[in-house]
Amino acid sequence: EVQLVESGGGVVPPGGSLRLSCVASGFPFTLFGMSWVRQAPGKGPEWVSAINMGGDMTYYADSVKGRFTISRDNAKNTVYLQMNNLKAEDTALYYCNAESGYNNYWGQGTQVTVSS
Repeated sequence: EVQLVESGGGVVPPGGSLRLSCVASGFPFTLFGMSWVRQAPGKGPEWVSAINMGGDMTYYADSVKGRFTISRDNAKNTVYLQMNNLKAEDTALYYCNAESGYNNYWGQGTQVTVSS
């Protein structure tokens, strides 16, 4: 059974930090590119960041560049999103995505709320 399980969300004040994790199982993790996508209340999905299979190429939305860092540990089948200097506009449900060719898997999401 394919599973992507996100964790690490929570409530933080503006300027705070969180580290999201996504543990994968049920598919060959090292053959999949991984991404984080978020959806704020009342808005459509927004792609946040991506990392290639080997972990040596990373990509970021302009809105998070310089504040967020994506990484992966292929030995642990886990992808991370380190989020620093969080802003109110980062409040959203954050989803982990795995993609390889025609295969595309999603987690259930973890809530991030930035509020004073």
